[in-house]
Amino acid sequence: MRVIALYRPGTGILHRLPAGVKLAALALGALLLSLYPHDPVSIAVSLLIVVGLYGVSGMPLRVLLVEMWRLRWIVLVLTAALVIFVSPVAAWISTGRVLAVLLLASLLTLTTRMADLLEVLHRLLRPLRRVGADPEAMALTISLTLATIPVIAGFAARVREAEQARDVRLGVRTVVPLLVLALTHADEVGDALAARGMG
Repeated sequence: MRVIALYRPGTGILHRLPAGVKLAALALGALLLSLYPHDPVSIAVSLLIVVGLYGVSGMPLRVLLVEMWRLRWIVLVLTAALVIFVSPVAAWISTGRVLAVLLLASLLTLTTRMADLLEVLHRLLRPLRRVGADPEAMALTISLTLATIPVIAGFAARVREAEQARDVRLGVRTVVPLLVLALTHADEVGDALAARGMG
């Protein structure tokens, strides 16, 4: 199994920032996107800022386009559901929030080595050892969660492409093959960790 490796070497400003600063920025960005009472304009500005961060990172435009393409089915399904059951404005605001957070998380994994991210998380979580928690396992879980976001998005794209190739529409049943792929991936990651003595 190929363990997730999203880091792309570079010399941009985001690559040079300490992993802890980037992790804190992601947490702050996610909080602002989630808790701030956004309107359509502020969501548009937020997305432009995220796009600008990809530019500042020195990543080619195609990297951003690839990340957005991976997320397309998540965005389309969420948008369609909110347009139907709530309103187009709510769909724009809520989908924009989700897309911005996912793109920020992807940018973190693209510009940060997994080893550096694990080290920071372990350092932050170390005090929890006093209450019986395992900082190493918790740090690994968080870092794998961040790295798995584009993987699950890729699974959604694969399921949709398979539907198109067979000229069928599964509708709500699409969740079944997506769940199977996600669980299979989780088992493979678990087996890989167990083989390294971390299971």
